Amino acid sequence: MTTITSIEQLEELYGRPGETSLVKELDHIIPEYAAFVEASPFVALATSGPEGLDCSPRGDRAGFVRIHDERTLMMPDRRGNNRADSLRNILRDDRVGLLFLVPGSGTTLRVNGRATISIDPDLCASFAMEGKPARSVTIVAVEAVYFQCARAIHRSELWNPDRHVDPRSLPTPGRILAVTSRNGIDGVAYDKEWPERAKATMW
Repeated sequence: MTTITSIEQLEELYGRPGETSLVKELDHIIPEYAAFVEASPFVALATSGPEGLDCSPRGDRAGFVRIHDERTLMMPDRRGNNRADSLRNILRDDRVGLLFLVPGSGTTLRVNGRATISIDPDLCASFAMEGKPARSVTIVAVEAVYFQCARAIHRSELWNPDRHVDPRSLPTPGRILAVTSRNGIDGVAYDKEWPERAKATMW
């Protein structure tokens, strides 16, 4: 197997980035980038910690990531599985990366910065859904923001309904839990109970 082991080899293979790849990167949010943040209902949050890397999905109503000002984003943390992998990482390494997706759009938005975790009661309450405040709010100090061209989305046909996979063709979460727990968890019961449990604990 032939591998690349230096930046020089990498640049020889890929060349230098073009002007459009460089000029699009800013250290603050302009109105054109704000439009993507406000339209996005889904963000992938990348973090790093002593145990390794983590990339976690974050989803809510469109615009759930709040633009506090041109250099600050605020993202509520909702109920989940309580692993808190991303939050644990942020406490020990505050670097984060965000990837915003907008259904129907091929363009994605990338934000890199430094994060802190707030549990200010008023701030958490300001993100309330169905009367339930955010458990915490991740505040991101923006260091770099830029759009990603649409090639990956177009190649994957991500938004093409004809390419959607029938969920029934995939292992269910209950099946996976049964296997990983060596049947210590009743997978059938888990799958049966999940819809109502999720509905009751969505926010």
